[in-house]
Amino acid sequence: MEYGQFCPVAKALEVLGERWTILIVRELLMGGSRFNELQRGLNQISPTMLTRRLNELSDAGIVIRKKIPGQRGYEYFLTEMGNELLPVVESIGNWGMRWARGKMDDTDLDLELLMLYLKRSIRPDKLPGNETIIRFKFTDIDQFSNWWIVVTDDDTDVCVRDPGKDVDVYFTTDLRTMIEVWMGDTPYKNAVSDGRLKLVGPSALTRNVTSWLSSSFFSGIPPATAIQ
Repeated sequence: MEYGQFCPVAKALEVLGERWTILIVRELLMGGSRFNELQRGLNQISPTMLTRRLNELSDAGIVIRKKIPGQRGYEYFLTEMGNELLPVVESIGNWGMRWARGKMDDTDLDLELLMLYLKRSIRPDKLPGNETIIRFKFTDIDQFSNWWIVVTDDDTDVCVRDPGKDVDVYFTTDLRTMIEVWMGDTPYKNAVSDGRLKLVGPSALTRNVTSWLSSSFFSGIPPATAIQ
């Protein structure tokens, strides 16, 4: 899309203004690099659209595509130009927390996106031992209500099949509550005391969850209605 204006805002939007583009940049900034992982973070985008947008970002010099050694397929990385979009995406997110998240419809409650973000939020260095198993049970989900995060020194993986290992920490809650807790809208202690979240495990891990499971980058930003 061309706006026919010399304004730098217009020129930037000619590159970044298409649907999904900024969200793809968001996923790349958060560490996603492979096609399937990017698609998991954007589960409503079609493979054709994702390919098109990645090609456009590559043509613009924002993304570089590299062959995966010894495998089929490619990985995608931000260039210096792309990494300079971090404060832009951060500012959009801050604005969204203040002005655009006042009402979350059920259609906004993306379970797969939540689990991907929870996986990325784990801090293995703050967990004891060489392996930690965390299970999430969502009481309002019929299909795939149970999820596991397996944390080792070398990798963190999320799965919907029981890994067959002893669980260290159990989260039992509904999807909206877990999203609100991770986003920082509801403190863990409040969700537990209200009965919306049940945490089972060693007190060293359940007493201060945020020491090993980081909250959203945007947590702590109050909505505009709370500060007016």
